[in-house]
Amino acid sequence: QVQLVESGGGLVQPGGSLRLSCAASGSILNFNGMGWYRQAPGKERELVALIIIDTGTTNYADSVKGRFTISKDNAKNTVYLQMNSLTPEDTAVYYCNAVQIRGNFPFSSWGQGTQVTVSS
Repeated sequence: QVQLVESGGGLVQPGGSLRLSCAASGSILNFNGMGWYRQAPGKERELVALIIIDTGTTNYADSVKGRFTISKDNAKNTVYLQMNSLTPEDTAVYYCNAVQIRGNFPFSSWGQGTQVTVSS
């Protein structure tokens, strides 16, 4: 069973930055893709950013394009989410996700989440 451990959340003022990390218990090269999701109180969990592991291709939600950057370090088995120009609307629990496709079936793993609060 893959374990994903997020870190880097916290309280930041509007306009500030945070970098989230997601450390996998094994090689991230075993995954087809990894991503960051977030869930704000009373809202559904939404995709923020994803990265295809073998190509490095990235994709972002419209709400974070130009402000957030997802990246990976294969040697450290870690995926990052650099978040800049944060607004109160970015406040949420951020979850790391990893997907491995075996045959025709996707197997998804989740981290425990890390709280990001943007407030003055």
